[in-house]
Amino acid sequence: MKKLLLVSTITALTLTSVVSVPKAQAANIAQSLCEYVAADDKRRMRSFLKANRLKIRRVFDGIECNGKNLLVFAAARGSVDTGTLMISKLPKKVVSDNLADLQSGSQPLIDAANERISS
Repeated sequence: MKKLLLVSTITALTLTSVVSVPKAQAANIAQSLCEYVAADDKRRMRSFLKANRLKIRRVFDGIECNGKNLLVFAAARGSVDTGTLMISKLPKKVVSDNLADLQSGSQPLIDAANERISS
């Protein structure tokens, strides 16, 4: 009787622990990245990307914050630290394609983008 109770308890605990493990969803990832860019929190953004095994160049095209891509959103919010991080990680072609949209943003990001394109 004790063995049956012990086995059923272990089985129940195992099943509930497997079922209750949360999985990262695309909406949560996008929302988190937008929040980190808005707060200009480079450290937490890098940590989040690393923890979820993501690269900014892979998720850049699929994420929009307030209808703008991450880089333009960073320029509009004045998020210099996270914007510079993205500029350094994105391909030169992507940065040059977004340079016109960055012109209305902060000057340090424009300078970083121009430096990235010219190097």
